[in-house]
Amino acid sequence: MSQPVQPPNPPQQPYGGGQPTDGNPYAAQQPGNPYAGQQPGAPTGNPFAGQQPGGGMPFAPAAPVRDNLGLGLLAAVVAALVAAGVYGGIIGATEHQIGYAAVGVGFLVGFAAGKVGGRNPALPVIGAALSLVSVYGGQLLGEAIIATEHAPVTVTEIFFDHFGLLNEAWKADTNVISVLFFAFAAAAAFSAAKKASS
Repeated sequence: MSQPVQPPNPPQQPYGGGQPTDGNPYAAQQPGNPYAGQQPGAPTGNPFAGQQPGGGMPFAPAAPVRDNLGLGLLAAVVAALVAAGVYGGIIGATEHQIGYAAVGVGFLVGFAAGKVGGRNPALPVIGAALSLVSVYGGQLLGEAIIATEHAPVTVTEIFFDHFGLLNEAWKADTNVISVLFFAFAAAAAFSAAKKASS
């Protein structure tokens, strides 16, 4: 018994099974095909060339700008207190004011304000002002530590019971170099706050 033999190449039907329309074998596309009637473009080498504007962008949106004055102020105050304590300890231990330490005080206060508070334009100014307070507090603490070596009192007693005398001793020791330390600290705080916020 012989089996029927299939022709080697059966005739091909146009896409969709219909007959060509006006010489176009693809004219009878299936319904619902979004590319019906469109010719594919030549490749440009740009994988995003066919995207519609605003849709399906491959890039992440920019991060929101940090601008929190309250948190920046709180961070600057905490940094100013810590920096004043360290600076006062250095002055008390060495019995000298060190310019790099004053710059470090300003940098720490400004950096904390800018890093935590963001780009609020008031924070560099606030950081500079708080660095001045911090340097002043550190110098007072240093004077108090030095005074405890020469008198039978504690640092807290000097601060709370004899603050007027402590301030007078600070004024007597203040000179042009001390004023420069204040300026360096304020400049460092302003600059650090600007850089840390960006």
